[in-house]
Amino acid sequence: MTHPEEKCRAVRDFLIGAGLYRADDATGAHRFRIAVSPYPISPDEYAWMEALGPRLLAFYRAVDDLYFQSVDGKAPGWIAAILDQGKPTRVVEYGRAARFRSHLPGVIRPDLIPTDDGMIAVELDAVPGGIGLTAALSAAYEQAGDRPLGGADGMVSGFARMIGALPPDAALAMVVSEESNDYRPEMAWLADALLRHGLCATTVAPDDLAFDCDPLRVSTPLGRRRVSVLYRFFELFDLSNIPQSAEMLDAAQTGRLQMTPPAKAHLEEKSMFALFWHPELASFWRQRLDDETHATLSRLFPRTWLLDPTPLPPEAVVPDLTLAGRPVTDFRMLGAASQKGRRFVIKPSGFSPLAWGSRGVAIGHDLPTSEWKEAINRALAEFSTTPHLLQPFHKGKRVQMAYCDFDRGEVREVEGRARLSPYYFVADGKTVLGGILATVCPADKKRIHGMPDAVMAPCTVIAP
Repeated sequence: MTHPEEKCRAVRDFLIGAGLYRADDATGAHRFRIAVSPYPISPDEYAWMEALGPRLLAFYRAVDDLYFQSVDGKAPGWIAAILDQGKPTRVVEYGRAARFRSHLPGVIRPDLIPTDDGMIAVELDAVPGGIGLTAALSAAYEQAGDRPLGGADGMVSGFARMIGALPPDAALAMVVSEESNDYRPEMAWLADALLRHGLCATTVAPDDLAFDCDPLRVSTPLGRRRVSVLYRFFELFDLSNIPQSAEMLDAAQTGRLQMTPPAKAHLEEKSMFALFWHPELASFWRQRLDDETHATLSRLFPRTWLLDPTPLPPEAVVPDLTLAGRPVTDFRMLGAASQKGRRFVIKPSGFSPLAWGSRGVAIGHDLPTSEWKEAINRALAEFSTTPHLLQPFHKGKRVQMAYCDFDRGEVREVEGRARLSPYYFVADGKTVLGGILATVCPADKKRIHGMPDAVMAPCTVIAP
């Protein structure tokens, strides 16, 4: 298929048939621009991303160990206190349960911004959306004659490897909460693809589960099956709004079923970036990460500070943070920064409905002085319940992407900035790169995420 418009229509029709695209979607949850071709990355970029998976897994493992060392009194107590801040007691207790002690997320997705100075990670997500969409896009573009990274099956086979073999009478239940409802169609498509792959899977709402039955059973296309594995597609901050959440966690804790990702809220905190940069923990990271991993993450993770309102002693300063050449001793000082001097981002750490989908993000140079001061003061006031982070704003380099304007019936180009989201699936302690989703937003957009003006496509490796 060589005609660009015809190819884009074929991709769009594939997604419409999969239930993942609606031209009339006013929210933009299922609408975006269809690229003429997958987003190109070089062989060197592909090799770097493939090597990144094991390094991020090593980082997660180190963060988990650091947290439990803090809980057990073998590391400073403030570490666990920060990661547990604002969380209900039962969430903390589940995260510390002995049964989950060695469990890590089965899917790791960083959000990477290509800049003129290299890649910058703006997010590290253990409960990522986009798995089904990336899988469907890859299948659609391969069907149209392209060669997306991972092929038509990379995402689905990676997810299946992460889940592992199921007993003959068992099923995988992918539980999607109301908060995550926009992602239900793609998880339903993924369940169907997994079924074709030989893994009995079904997508359910929390109240579809009947925990009064032992064993727990669900309806699947292959009939009623007992639930062997539960894939948790909801954030832990949402537990109080999820029917039967306590029953789900209890079933996992007592061994009635396996649950992934594990109920470890400390592994869903962006505060991990701040811990990586904390001077007191420098020796810990040097000991736990090999030299290449430490060097890679030092370039990848933006410098990050926790917006802590605790007053500093007169002789203390915030490490490596200055304002007009002066050391910062109180984060409120940043409120006086000029527009050029406040090229920072403030974002909630994790346990909050505002901590995903670019919600709750404040970009300093994009705000009037009064609103920037308000964002700082609000973040400091909410520290005890929702810690916020301060990071330098890293501007993505400009890229061009061709897409089909279906209203005009022509191919057009957008000059924008890209976000690359590689999906790593963890199986037997190793990572597999299943695919990479590219999101290209117009250059005037400060936040890069799925929207009607964004071009979204899988990545492909191009010849040098």
